[in-house]
Amino acid sequence: MKIFIDTANLDMIKEVNSWGILDGVTTNPSLIAKEGVDTPTRVKEIAKIVDGPISAEAMSLDAEGMIAEGRKLAAIYPNINVKLPMCIETLKATKVLSSEGIDVNVTLIFSAQQALLAAKAGARYVSPFVGRLDDIGLHGCDLVGDIMQIFMNYDFDTEVIAASIRGPAHVIEVAEMGCDIATIPYNVLKMMVSHPKTDEGIQKFIADYSKVNKN
Repeated sequence: MKIFIDTANLDMIKEVNSWGILDGVTTNPSLIAKEGVDTPTRVKEIAKIVDGPISAEAMSLDAEGMIAEGRKLAAIYPNINVKLPMCIETLKATKVLSSEGIDVNVTLIFSAQQALLAAKAGARYVSPFVGRLDDIGLHGCDLVGDIMQIFMNYDFDTEVIAASIRGPAHVIEVAEMGCDIATIPYNVLKMMVSHPKTDEGIQKFIADYSKVNKN
């Protein structure tokens, strides 16, 4: 499974990239607003750090505007894909952009039928929001499994990005389903590295080593 980081913070991206496990980055207007910078500037900065796919969101609500914004974003660097929220206008824009060789990530996916339509329109990625479904009493990871099954049935090239990841358990569950990608917040990535028994073992090794190595 590919691992993306869900952030627009350069320090976090640089840090996780140094671990050797980072395959890409997803951003959104809220994440970029926290950094106090405009989308094109931040995307250019991220592209200098990460070679993999970078999702940059267009803010227009009509297909014509989405297409114009998408072309501008995709022109910044070859590895940038255009992130669009699921709606009818997005399907129209996805058809045009994908026909021009521009990768589209259809986001805010909350049902399998939305994912199916996005894939039919030519989306390179679909992003089901696992955590937000959990928030309303559903099991968000089930949606990922449903989408994976549909895409397998019809041999779609569209990749599934499990988004709105709230903890390591979400990551493991979607990985067991064979999900293509999980986009994960920095704090969750750090949690995935740690285990109390690992910490305990390190401290024991240090203590035992110091007994026989005094200098």
